[in-house]
Amino acid sequence: MPQRKCAAKSLRADKKRRLRNTRVKRDLKESLKKLQSLLAAKNVEESKKALKEVSSKLDKAVSKGILNKKTVNRKKSRLTIRLNQISG
Repeated sequence: MPQRKCAAKSLRADKKRRLRNTRVKRDLKESLKKLQSLLAAKNVEESKKALKEVSSKLDKAVSKGILNKKTVNRKKSRLTIRLNQISG
């Protein structure tokens, strides 16, 4: 148990942040899996919509400090390249 008030408050804040981070990451992971399945099925139109949605979620995760900017840029780049390969 924390000895000071500020340490107890930090524990509460850390718990809230951890829950938010896991929720965002889980949602992001589900969206990425959906996009990858669409890319594997070579469904171009749906993949474009899903890529736009995933890019938005990745950018939001960066702005909240959950993911690193360079990691997100790399993911978006690779997904875009895969989409361009199947579209043609």
